[in-house]
Amino acid sequence: MRISIFAVGRLKSGPEKDLAARYLERLAKTGPAIGLEFSRVIEVAESRASNSETRKREEAAMLEKYLADGAALVLLDERGKALDSPAFAEFFGNLRDSGRRDLIIAIGGADGLDPSLYEKAVAVLNLGKLTWPHQLVRILIAEQLYRAVTILSGHPYHRV
Repeated sequence: MRISIFAVGRLKSGPEKDLAARYLERLAKTGPAIGLEFSRVIEVAESRASNSETRKREEAAMLEKYLADGAALVLLDERGKALDSPAFAEFFGNLRDSGRRDLIIAIGGADGLDPSLYEKAVAVLNLGKLTWPHQLVRILIAEQLYRAVTILSGHPYHRV
């Protein structure tokens, strides 16, 4: 299963981008052995519309351009379901095992995600009850994807 991260907004050069890249590189190296392939990060500019509903709708339209037929869409939202790392790994392993070829994990813009996307999503997850800046969300999801691969492959990276 090919995994892509869709993000509204661009991550500027600096330590956040470097750290996210480090985990995504680890994911790209270790994932294929267990059928999880890191594909890409898709960055789109934030909409410049004058109101939040229009911005969310325009950003959703940009995301939908990248959704292949049959792709699984996972939304990151503070109101989503919280999983611990083993459950997160199991969730992605189950998606892979169900025959899904593509997965897109979506990080919305400052206004959040358009309601139309929730109908298309296979899951809505959160990364904790706290609100995180988008730069840190990129790092957190990259690390958790790498951690999921290590859990599924029996690697000792994840210790409880």
